[in-house]
Amino acid sequence: MAARKISSLLSSSATSLGRFSSWGRRINSFSTAAAAIDEPIHPSIQIDHTQLLINGQFIDAASGRTFPTIDPRTGDVIARVAEGDLEDINRAVAAARKAFDEGPWPKMTAYERSRIMLRFADLLEKHTGEVAKLETWDNGKPYEQAAKIEIPMVVRMFRYYAGWADKIHGFTVPADGQHHVQTLHEPYGVCGLIIPWNFPLLLYSWKVGPALACGNTVVLKTAEQTPLSAIYVSKLFHEAGLPPGVLNVVSGFGPTAGAALSSHMDVNKLSFTGSTATGKIVLALAAKSNLKPVTLELGGKSPFIVCKDADVDKAVELAHSALFFNQGQCCCAGSRTLVHESVYDEFVEKAKARALKRVVGDPFKTGIEQGPQIDNEQFKKILKYIRSGIESGATLESGGEQFGSKGYYIQPTVFSNVQDDMLIAKDEIFGPVQSISKFKDLEEVVQRANASSYGLAAGVFTQNIETANTLTRALRVGTVWINCYDIFDAAVPFGGFKMSGQGREKGIYGLSSYLQVKAVVTPLKNPAWL
Repeated sequence: MAARKISSLLSSSATSLGRFSSWGRRINSFSTAAAAIDEPIHPSIQIDHTQLLINGQFIDAASGRTFPTIDPRTGDVIARVAEGDLEDINRAVAAARKAFDEGPWPKMTAYERSRIMLRFADLLEKHTGEVAKLETWDNGKPYEQAAKIEIPMVVRMFRYYAGWADKIHGFTVPADGQHHVQTLHEPYGVCGLIIPWNFPLLLYSWKVGPALACGNTVVLKTAEQTPLSAIYVSKLFHEAGLPPGVLNVVSGFGPTAGAALSSHMDVNKLSFTGSTATGKIVLALAAKSNLKPVTLELGGKSPFIVCKDADVDKAVELAHSALFFNQGQCCCAGSRTLVHESVYDEFVEKAKARALKRVVGDPFKTGIEQGPQIDNEQFKKILKYIRSGIESGATLESGGEQFGSKGYYIQPTVFSNVQDDMLIAKDEIFGPVQSISKFKDLEEVVQRANASSYGLAAGVFTQNIETANTLTRALRVGTVWINCYDIFDAAVPFGGFKMSGQGREKGIYGLSSYLQVKAVVTPLKNPAWL
């Protein structure tokens, strides 16, 4: 499949105007393209499943407790979902263990596993509309983004790993002596998978796909903010013929369900995507229990470097999508925009103009580029960082306040004259806040780009191949995009350096996270050859 550009949002001509006063600086004639946020559209989908999925059955939490999942457009409750905790994790792990030790999944041919995964992909594709509605309702991302970009990518990911299922094998290894040596690539057993709220189903596919292709069984913990889509598609997986206990889904909170899964003595492998702070806790719990291996995909503060020879108009648009895509709630968002001094002023003016044209509104409406932030906590955190930027002396070029009066919408915000010691330049904001800084030469920009505890991704915009090659090798990050950004193909590995994580997901590298290597040595008697 050709590389999919996750930030390919549809343009819109919606153009309503507004005026506002921002902290510390008056911005005259501020305008933003906006769809009026009137009564929110009610999606035409019925929520039938809010329970835990354990051993192929939907069941209540052992405690009987539930928690609300919230519509970020309004703050209203969408549904109440079963609140799993330690006892439910124990039940799910027991089901997954039995399915691995006694069930058909690891013992059936890899081709049969592949066929089940392909049937699931077909079902998911058939139900794209319903799944996208759940994803938008629960998360706030534009429906067009979910339906036309993300769900097709999820389908592609499962088809990709279904294709790998019967191509996983070890090697014959030549030895110094009369021995036959071979390696076996074996599944771990029970895998605990913890997915985030910003891309619930994409990360579901990145983890569940390779884990099942390798013959493991799974206990999946959803993010408490966005449990609905994973529950729905897991039901489809069972309709495709997945045996009971192979895929178990527990909704709940990190300190209870997440901690129980991370520290469980009968979980053989763990994979977590989320913040660096939480990743440290997950890693510690895994180490203190049974020393289970852990794959971590964590936070980022990715530099987007615009060189002096760049086409400024193209660079502005690319930098805009690199930061504002998914409401800025991307681990790899290009959240440090570093622009060469010779094109800096032009870039800032055009970046401001582009932000003012960004279409904000109900994500179910056609042409919307930006919906609400995930919840009130994230909403307040972003506004706090915006205040910090103003108070520390950065220039607020656009945005800076709540958009509308209901829900968790924030105006697309652009800062210029951002210094490296400011919080908005150092911390992962995870919101629609673009910070633009100036640099003089490559040596300086490399030093500044690498002066971060994060190392997830970077973007480089230049027409000079030597400049591109220099930066590609100098930047201490897991992915470098040259004159593009947010290209996520199923075959391309993704993961970070430094405190952005450990291990890789997607592609052939993603398989190694769910396989153990066993060496088998057998004596040879009077071999004809060695």
